[in-house]
Amino acid sequence: MKRMLVLGVICAASLFAQASPAQSPGTETDKWKPLRFLVGTWEAKTQGGSAGAAGNGTYMFRLELRAHLLVRHAATAECKGPDDFDCEHGDILYIYAESPGQPFKAIYFDNEGHVIHYTLSMPEDRKVVFLSDAPRPGPQYRLSYELKDDVMSGRFEMHMPGRAEFTTYLESGKRNSRVLSLQTDFPRFPSVTGVV
Repeated sequence: MKRMLVLGVICAASLFAQASPAQSPGTETDKWKPLRFLVGTWEAKTQGGSAGAAGNGTYMFRLELRAHLLVRHAATAECKGPDDFDCEHGDILYIYAESPGQPFKAIYFDNEGHVIHYTLSMPEDRKVVFLSDAPRPGPQYRLSYELKDDVMSGRFEMHMPGRAEFTTYLESGKRNSRVLSLQTDFPRFPSVTGVV
């Protein structure tokens, strides 16, 4: 009888383990491995491009909602640009996977009412490209981040209807600064420059 009871407990435990796999530290974030280089708080130094603006501030990537979303929050500290450039810009970017094995997607919102849906690709290690859905009337957007030699660079580009190529709207400077990692289980980088 004891043997049957033990066997029953073992079978029930194995069925439970199959139905809900163990979540050891790091396991739940394995899907984020190709994007972990983004996580942290970055000093942003933005310049150049067709926007004709320059500014600095911070942006932060962090996992939220029990690691189901990777979220970018941005804050502008200083900005100079043409009269039609919004130096009071605020935005948020949500990165997610709809289901396991599917490409990462993202959705962007800003204080000007823009909403952009992106599909992500990782063409190489420590590089991510966000490409907006095929344009309806209006431009298509491409946002990219790359960490190389402890320097984060980024670029926001637009593809206007009737044009052959993407045009850079904003891109990063190359000044190094300190990164403040918010989550100790992610790598820390000694110096980086952020963008966009």
